Amino acid sequence: MSVAKVGDLVLLVSPDRKHYLIRLQEGGEWFSHRGSIAHADLIDRPLGRTVTTQHGYAYLVLEPSTNDLLHKLPRTTQIIYGKDAAQIVMRLNLYPGRTVVEAGAGSGGLTFVLARAVMPTGHVYSYEARSDTFATAQHNLTELDVLPYVTLYNEEISGGFHQQDVDACFLDVREPWLFLDQAWEVMKCSGFFGALVPTTNQVSHLLEGLAARPFGDITVEELLLRAYKPVPERLRPEDRMIAHSSYLVFARKIAQDDASLGWITDKKRRQFAGRQAMAQRAAELAGADL
Repeated sequence: MSVAKVGDLVLLVSPDRKHYLIRLQEGGEWFSHRGSIAHADLIDRPLGRTVTTQHGYAYLVLEPSTNDLLHKLPRTTQIIYGKDAAQIVMRLNLYPGRTVVEAGAGSGGLTFVLARAVMPTGHVYSYEARSDTFATAQHNLTELDVLPYVTLYNEEISGGFHQQDVDACFLDVREPWLFLDQAWEVMKCSGFFGALVPTTNQVSHLLEGLAARPFGDITVEELLLRAYKPVPERLRPEDRMIAHSSYLVFARKIAQDDASLGWITDKKRRQFAGRQAMAQRAAELAGADL
C-alpha cells in the first residue's frame, strides 16, 4: 500500500480533472475556492483515495507522475512537453546507469526527466550559460529530489564539455549546429546525439552541420498529441491538442576516419565552414553597428 509521508509531493485531482500539486508539511493546509484540505488528512494515509473539503467537494489523492511534475514545474524558459521528453529518453537510449550530457538546462524540466531515466546509478551533466536560469534549474531539481543525480554547470559550451565518452548528448540551445564538434568529442563512438529546435530553418542548418561531420543514422521527427474526452457515451477529441512544439533531430556518432559514408565529403565540410564564418561575421558587424 502506498502511503503519503511528510515531505512527499502529492497530486489532487478535481472532478473536472484539474490537477494540483502540493508538498505535504506538518500543520499545512491546501486552499481553493471550493474549500480547504488539511495536510494532516493526507499524511500517513493511503494514496488513491478521495478526500473532501469542508464544503463537500471531493478530490482524488494520487502519486504524481513524471508528466505531472514536469508540467507543474516553475519555469522562466520555454516548456518541454512530455511527448517530446519521452521521445528524447527513448531515442537517446537512456536507462539506469547511463551517462548523458545536456546543454541548455533552462528551468530544469528536461534535466529532471533525464535524471529520472538514468537514476539511481547513472548521471546527468547539464550546462546552462545564464546565471538566473541556472539558479531556477538548481532550485527545481532540488525540490524534485533529483539533484544528487545531476551535476550542473553555470557555463557556456563553446570551449567544450568537461566529460568524455558519455553515452548520449542532447543540445537544447538556439544554434546547436555551432556546437556539433563539442558534442561529437564528448560522446563515445556510436553514442546517441539529439537536439531540439522550434523552426524548420534551424533544422536545415543542423542537418547541414551533421552531414559535414562524422554523424550517421540522422532522423528528424515532430510529435503531435491529441487527447480525447473520457466520456463513454460521447467519446470525441478534446477541443484543443498539443500540436507543434518543436522538431527533434537525432543522430549517432561514427568514427572520424569512416570513409564509407559518402555524404561526409571535404566539399560539404568546406561549404558548411564557409556559411558558419559568414554568419559569424554578419553577427559581428551587426553588433558593431549598435
